[in-house]
Amino acid sequence: MNLLFLSVLLSVTVTNGHSALLCLSWQYFYEGNDISDLPVNLSVVWNGNFIIDNPQNIQAHLYKCSALRESCGLCLKADPRFECGWCVSERRCSLRQHCPAFESSWMHASNGNSRCADPKIIKLFPETGPRQGGTRLTIIGENLGLKFEDVRNGVRVGKVICIPIESEYISAEQIVCEIGEASPSKIQDAPVEVCVRDCSPNYKAIAPKSFTFVTPTFSQVTPARGPLSGGTWISIKGKHLNAGSDIAVTIGGQQCAFSWIGKGTDSIDMNAHAQQPLCWELRLRNAGEIRCKTPPGQIPGESPILIHINRAVLSSPDVMYYYTEDPTVQKIDPEWSINSGGTLLTVTGTNLATIKEPRIRAKYGSAETENNCTVHNDTTMICYAPCIDNPIRSPPELGDRPDEIGFVMDNVQALLIINKTNFVYYPDPVFEPLPSGMLELKPSSPLILKGRNLLPPASGNSRLNYTVLIGDTPCALTVSETQLLCESPNLTGQHKVTIKAGGFEFSPGTLQIYSDNLLTLPAIIGIGGGGGLLLLIIIIVLIAYKRKSRDADRTLKRLQLQMDNLESRVALECKEAFAELQTDIHELTNDLDGAGIPFLDYRTYAMRVLFPGIEDHPVLKEMEVQANVEKSLTLFGQLLNKKHFLLTFIRTLEAQRSFSMRDRGNQKDLRLPREDQRTLFSPLIQLTLYFPYRTESVAEKMLTNWFTFLLYKFLKECAGEPLFMLYCAIKQQMEKGPIDAITGEARYSLSEDKLIRQQIDYKMLTLNCVNPENENAPEIPVKVLNCDTITQVKEKLLDAVYKGVPYSQRPKAGDMDLVSTIPSDPMPFSSIGAEWRQGRMARIILQDEDVTTKIDNDWKRLNTLAHYQVTDGSSVALVPKQNSAYNISNSSTFTKSLSRYESMLRTASSPDSLRSRTPMITPDLESGTKLWHLVKNHDHMDQREGDRGSKMVSEIYLTRLLATKGTLQKFVDDLFETIFSTAHRGSALPLAIKYILPLRFWVNVIKNPQFVFDIHKNSITDACLSVVAQTFMDSCSTSEHKLGKDSPSNKLLYAKDIPNYKSWVERYYADIAKMPAISDQDMSAYLAEQSRLHLSQFNSMSALHEIYSYITKYKDEILAALEKDEQARRQRLRSKLEQAIDTMALSS
Repeated sequence: MNLLFLSVLLSVTVTNGHSALLCLSWQYFYEGNDISDLPVNLSVVWNGNFIIDNPQNIQAHLYKCSALRESCGLCLKADPRFECGWCVSERRCSLRQHCPAFESSWMHASNGNSRCADPKIIKLFPETGPRQGGTRLTIIGENLGLKFEDVRNGVRVGKVICIPIESEYISAEQIVCEIGEASPSKIQDAPVEVCVRDCSPNYKAIAPKSFTFVTPTFSQVTPARGPLSGGTWISIKGKHLNAGSDIAVTIGGQQCAFSWIGKGTDSIDMNAHAQQPLCWELRLRNAGEIRCKTPPGQIPGESPILIHINRAVLSSPDVMYYYTEDPTVQKIDPEWSINSGGTLLTVTGTNLATIKEPRIRAKYGSAETENNCTVHNDTTMICYAPCIDNPIRSPPELGDRPDEIGFVMDNVQALLIINKTNFVYYPDPVFEPLPSGMLELKPSSPLILKGRNLLPPASGNSRLNYTVLIGDTPCALTVSETQLLCESPNLTGQHKVTIKAGGFEFSPGTLQIYSDNLLTLPAIIGIGGGGGLLLLIIIIVLIAYKRKSRDADRTLKRLQLQMDNLESRVALECKEAFAELQTDIHELTNDLDGAGIPFLDYRTYAMRVLFPGIEDHPVLKEMEVQANVEKSLTLFGQLLNKKHFLLTFIRTLEAQRSFSMRDRGNQKDLRLPREDQRTLFSPLIQLTLYFPYRTESVAEKMLTNWFTFLLYKFLKECAGEPLFMLYCAIKQQMEKGPIDAITGEARYSLSEDKLIRQQIDYKMLTLNCVNPENENAPEIPVKVLNCDTITQVKEKLLDAVYKGVPYSQRPKAGDMDLVSTIPSDPMPFSSIGAEWRQGRMARIILQDEDVTTKIDNDWKRLNTLAHYQVTDGSSVALVPKQNSAYNISNSSTFTKSLSRYESMLRTASSPDSLRSRTPMITPDLESGTKLWHLVKNHDHMDQREGDRGSKMVSEIYLTRLLATKGTLQKFVDDLFETIFSTAHRGSALPLAIKYILPLRFWVNVIKNPQFVFDIHKNSITDACLSVVAQTFMDSCSTSEHKLGKDSPSNKLLYAKDIPNYKSWVERYYADIAKMPAISDQDMSAYLAEQSRLHLSQFNSMSALHEIYSYITKYKDEILAALEKDEQARRQRLRSKLEQAIDTMALSS
């Protein structure tokens, strides 16, 4: 019943002699069980309207036994005045009179022996603990005894006694007990049981989830070092670190503080709250991690870490925390900012990298703010100046020093306020708003924004960096003391103007950019007259063009004459360049005599040609197959060895529209029948004409792939040497002039698309490189250009140091650092700090991008040797990077070479460590920055000299093409002569060459020498080799190429040579025709020998499995083709294929 009973006898003392008022009991009804008892005001009304005074504020209690007392224990804990008891038969809390048969089934707390049956455990905390014991286990449940004596000896965790703590016992609801030692026991998961007085079934509770005894460990601390003043948040990683109820961490004997993760919070004793599973504790401790704040250290160096979890003490001799000297700040550059802050500040000092999240702070009047810093290394970090804007005080035009400037670095108090700096704040710039808030402009008109305080009167070269956005598009800026001149972007419409400088942002108004006005009537009349005149001019031009077309032959001859004249003009330059290159090639040839050409092994060669870019093809793997699959593939292999089946199979595949280029590539696994390989060459050649509109048929791929196998010996013995010499000659000739690291364009090139079209000033330098492999070897002189990027210099140094070493066996440029000595005074490093100019020379790791990289508007130029002012004859060293794979495998060599180079540099400069001189690469803090090296990538519409859209290249650029072509001519001739010749090479030519010239194979190998040699091919070398490969194709073509002004430059370049090459091709075919005929026996023996030599290189069963997938895909079409073919019916090829298919089906 939802009743509140008022069953109280009220006694009220009165002054007129009467002693009491007697009130009748009354029932008060209400719905719900949210309130169990409620004190209410009590008033006595006399004679209907007179309220008797109640000076003692006597109240009456309305109560409801069943509300909020669902269990027996909660019921018997009710206030004895309410006389609530537990009705056993109905399992609810009620008054005695509301319990049927209450004499035997109603239980009240007044009975001293009362106890509630069916105790229940709802929750345990914690759920794990160390075996050493001491864990305070909190048990929350129902009917857990009415007094402490009921459970004093009744709690066990497995076989381990858990002693209840009386001060933390909550009647019927909570027991807190301390677990004893469990080390002798081997129990991992132990059940938790509670017995109320005795362990009879009705008074025994077992927790639904077991308690787990664990062995906590820790193995790592991050970060592993921090300042001596402490205050660093560390993370200790391990296992079972959330076990137990109490935890303490000490570093060097000092307490590591647990506190809220966040700013401005005080430390909190986690052990004081260990009994409660609070959410904040989960942020400080879980199974794999403990987070705490380090205490101050005693002295710099390693300090042991100890973790106390209840009675368990954890230690790890391999895990130490390293205290470093507190960081110091030596300089802030520039030493000024504006009122709104946000400007970039370069801070130099010592031990800065020990602080993970440093912040810079400033106090000015009532404003006290902080801003973020990013650490680059131990000596440098970049900070954003704090804002000091406040309504009470602002800096004057000449600037004002802040009340305080400093850094928040963990608990390092010495840096909170820095007094030795002369840091000054200047007022924000003030801009005039646009007239009426909106300005109308034409697209080509500049936007002028006037104001004051635009350039703070600070010393040094640093200036306030402005950004003006028209809508979301930035504009090119010119800044003066009183105005910003903005070249508005090519926009139309209405756009908001926004000015940004550091943390300052202001919008002077809106810009309305109109397109050109509509033409007036006089302008229309003028245009009409001009249009008529233009029409007349067009008619005249058409007549002239008709006459001009008749002189096409004379134009061609004149063009050829111009080419001859240009070739004559650069003859001397070609001769000198060729002589220089011959000297280098002669040196290279001498090196090759000792080291040899870096040929790839046969297996790698074949896989690169057949499957470029695929390193792990199925044909290289052993295939584990079931017996039925192996039998089926064997039958299928026997069918492929039958010429008629193979030809029908290929024709059927080629006829399928869904048979893609990728599928054709996968058919490279197809094998020619071993016993009838020679007789298949003629049908395969015919098959290449079977589908004349296919860009590349399976048959053509098969022929090309077979020549890949058969020409390996010819490449290694004959054609490989001139091909390698051509590659080396191209590479060295390209590197004699500037090469743009971004676009890949070069001064010397055979390709028009990769030709630098501007005049680049450069100078040849000779650097003396310390040999990183042998510290006692003399330094190696290496020729470089002062316009080379650092990566390009490293590549040239590696080519010289590891001359003759295959490319895959030498370190890569990205794994090495280039260290040099530079003059410190002339270098523009004022922003780095005074230590960069100690002594006369400075050590530095040269990098493509660092804090000294020059940025002009949106363009960032890669660093070069000229940028670092490296001089001719300078000493450099290549040292492996600390984190590179090459360094890991060559750590001993690295230590020797680095130590030698450091000692050499210390002789000429200051004794600082090498690392202290190392500028780190900085992230692009400016948005939209574009990189460039020698030539900016013009992405706008205006054309420039030598634009790629022009079909006719100017004479100066043709001169460079001709100079490069003339220098490399001998090496191209040597390669073509070797390929198109049979003299003195008959033993190396494969017998199959009698039947066909493998044009596709040679074009592929010339364009990709990395298929044959262990080398690296860059983009400019690839472009030049593509021109040579195209010339090879034109030489083998039977069609005549008519040249004109619109002809590609590479065809014009070799126009005079191609007729000579064509004669070589004709002579080659004639010589092969004169060769004696090859007998079937010789051909079969030759092919069998080739198969035997490379039998173990590839897995034939895997190859058959790859090809069989197309039987599954086109089964019906192939069976139908075999059924229609008369020869196939005679040989019963269809039934044999069906047998193979049925055998394969048994495996599934």
